[in-house]
Amino acid sequence: MIIGVPKEIKLNESRVSLVPSGVDELVKMGHNVFVENNAGLGSGFTDDMYQNAGATILSTAKEVFSQSDMIIKVKEPQEEEFPLIKPNQIIFTYFHFAADKALLEAMLKSRATSIAYETVESNGKLPLLIPMSEVAGRLAVINGSKCLESNMGGKGKLISGVPGVEPANVLILGGGIVGSNAAKLASGLGANVYILDINMDNLRHLDDIMPENVHTIHSNSHILKDLLPKIDLLIGAVLVVGAKAPKLIDRKLLSLMKPGSVVVDVSVDQGGCIETTKPTTHKNPTFVEEGVTHYCVANMPGAVPYTSTIALTNATFSYVKLLANQGIDVLKTNKELLTGLNTMNGKVTHKAVAQSFSLEYTNPNNLF
Repeated sequence: MIIGVPKEIKLNESRVSLVPSGVDELVKMGHNVFVENNAGLGSGFTDDMYQNAGATILSTAKEVFSQSDMIIKVKEPQEEEFPLIKPNQIIFTYFHFAADKALLEAMLKSRATSIAYETVESNGKLPLLIPMSEVAGRLAVINGSKCLESNMGGKGKLISGVPGVEPANVLILGGGIVGSNAAKLASGLGANVYILDINMDNLRHLDDIMPENVHTIHSNSHILKDLLPKIDLLIGAVLVVGAKAPKLIDRKLLSLMKPGSVVVDVSVDQGGCIETTKPTTHKNPTFVEEGVTHYCVANMPGAVPYTSTIALTNATFSYVKLLANQGIDVLKTNKELLTGLNTMNGKVTHKAVAQSFSLEYTNPNNLF
C-alpha cells in the first residue's frame, strides 16, 4: 500500500501522524510511505530522519494525496484539502464530524472512507482518543490557571494558594479521561477540586483513587447552581462518542460565576458542553462572555507537539499497520476499526454522527 503523511495545515498545528520509526517498520513490510516536506519538523522530526527510515519526501500535499491509497493525519481535513481527497481513499485521522457539518458533507461528496480516531472502540474504551484526552486534561489546568492571572483578565488567583491564602476552586464536568487527568493535575497543584458526573461507578472509582482535596459529586442542575458562584476554574470534559456534547451550562448558569473566573471547554471539538463555547485557536485562545474568560482551543494538544505526537502514534500505529496490510477488507473482521468507520461510499456509517444532523444512517455491516 502507498501511505501518505501530509503536513498538518490547521492553524498552529505542529503534530504529525507518523514518526520515523513507524515509517521504518512499514517500509520493511513492503509498503511505500510518502511524507510531505517538513511534515514532522514541528514535532522534532526532520525530512532526513524520514528519508533515512525509508520514506519518500514530496514537495506538496497535492502530490501526497494524489499518489496515496491511505492518508493518515492528526486533525480533520481542512477546506483546502477537500478537493485533494479521492473516492475510496482511506482517511485515518480525528474528524469530530458532529461539530462540523461542512466537513461531513465534503467527505460524503468525496466518497472516501473516513475512519475516525475518536470513535474507534475497544472493550468499551476509546484507545485513540485516550492519549490526547490525557494531554488535553492536563493542559486544561495549566492553561486555565494561567488565565486566572490578572494580566490575562482573570481574578488574580493562584491555583495552589499559599500558606494563609486559600487555593482556587476547580469544577470539572465529567470524570472520564479528560476529567480525571485534569483532577490529577489540579489536585497535585493544591487546588480544591470538584468532579461532577452522572455515572456512580465512575464517581466511586475516582473517590477511591483521588487525594482528599478532590470531591466527587453526582451532577444535577441544583448542584451546579450551588457550586458555580464559588468556582474559579470550570473545565468542560464531557464526551458522548461521535455525537455533539450536551450543553450542561447555559448562559444563565454561567452568569453565576464571578467576573474574572475562567472556563476551559475541552469538549469544544464536539461542539462544547457550555452554551457560550465557540472554537478558538492557539493564536487567539480566549474570549470573554458574562465576565468569564473562555479558553476553547479546538486542538489543545497541538501546543505540545512533541509529547502529543509520540503519545498519539504510540496508540494509532498498530491500527495503521492493520489498514496497510489488509486495506479496507480489515473492516470485515476487525470490529474495533469498524466502530471507527464514519463515512464510506457517500454514506454515513456511524449512528451518532447521522443523528447529529438527522441524516440517514447506514449500518457498516451491510457494506461488506
